[in-house]
Amino acid sequence: MEGKNNKILILGLDNCGKTTILLSLKEDTNLLSYLSLKPTRGINIEKFEENDFNIYVWDFGGQKEYRSDYITNFNKYVKGVDEIIYVIDIQDYNRYDQALKYLKAVIKSIEQEELKVELSIFLHKYDPYLKEKAEFKDIDKKVNSLINTQIFDLIPTNFNYKIYRSSVYTLFEKNLIFSN
Repeated sequence: MEGKNNKILILGLDNCGKTTILLSLKEDTNLLSYLSLKPTRGINIEKFEENDFNIYVWDFGGQKEYRSDYITNFNKYVKGVDEIIYVIDIQDYNRYDQALKYLKAVIKSIEQEELKVELSIFLHKYDPYLKEKAEFKDIDKKVNSLINTQIFDLIPTNFNYKIYRSSVYTLFEKNLIFSN
């Protein structure tokens, strides 16, 4: 196909839902695709077409042993990138600090490479009826705190970014909750 290329990187900790987001970008509605997911090891690159675009999505495995390589060799991975999607599993309270530390390293790397790239932060696994579970009854308060006191502080004011609430259960919709 002749046309334009679009390169998207999906980053985040292991088990935060990056591959699920990739499948939803590809509009894969086969539930078996989701049920058979295994952790991504290294980088998985998928290509699909939409309108006049070739879209290349790089799904980065989020295990610790890979993350340090991605940051160390960031310039190798970001050539030609148009968008970076950073995914945080909002149900994994115990790893918020780790997710934010990695996000900070990604942002620092974007600055060092002087990239003009769209940054989208997906607060993922914001599933319907989540608040009905006792351990998540305060999820809105925790997420608002995460955004207002931590994410906003990490991102330089000159960055163009958006924050979305997302869930695989809502027909692969993402809800914009902040844009600058």
